[in-house]
Amino acid sequence: MKDPNQERSVALEKLATAVTLLEQSMDVRLIPALGAKLGYAIRGARESGGVAAVQGGLIAMNGSPRANGPCAFGVDDEITRIVLTAMKFDPLMRCAATLRHSEKVIEIIESLLLECTSFDPALEPPWISTMDWGVATCCKQGVPDVCYDTGGKGKEVIIRLFGEDPVDVSNNIIMISNRIINIEL
Repeated sequence: MKDPNQERSVALEKLATAVTLLEQSMDVRLIPALGAKLGYAIRGARESGGVAAVQGGLIAMNGSPRANGPCAFGVDDEITRIVLTAMKFDPLMRCAATLRHSEKVIEIIESLLLECTSFDPALEPPWISTMDWGVATCCKQGVPDVCYDTGGKGKEVIIRLFGEDPVDVSNNIIMISNRIINIEL
């Protein structure tokens, strides 16, 4: 695909499809306090204008996951930084999502044979962002399927899922959702 406008349009379409799948099948208990983020970059993205995301993330509304806003480029700094950092290690890994952390969810992720890595925010150097440093720390041997932090002072513990395509990432979230139906998180 050579036309940048067409590539941006296709990225938004894929992201919207993934959002629809999540709205239909995601367990709301996976949504973090500030919303579940989902972002997808165009090929070669290097800045926020090249990463599409769900504005405001996915939130729990009346017991169901709902997009808090439209899919658009440059609307979510958090997921943009996660995606762009992962792309520095593997340019094909252009999609990421965030989920609420629990040990039960990590056990389910591992049972699905997804590659899972973690980092300790207490080891973060003072001059760098936790988001950038943590993702980079987990990607040194290649971008894993999942990376999560072990918790920091005053910060919500988040699981980050990676993939080449938003539908693939949303399908992983749906598989996780299907396994937590009768589990207390």
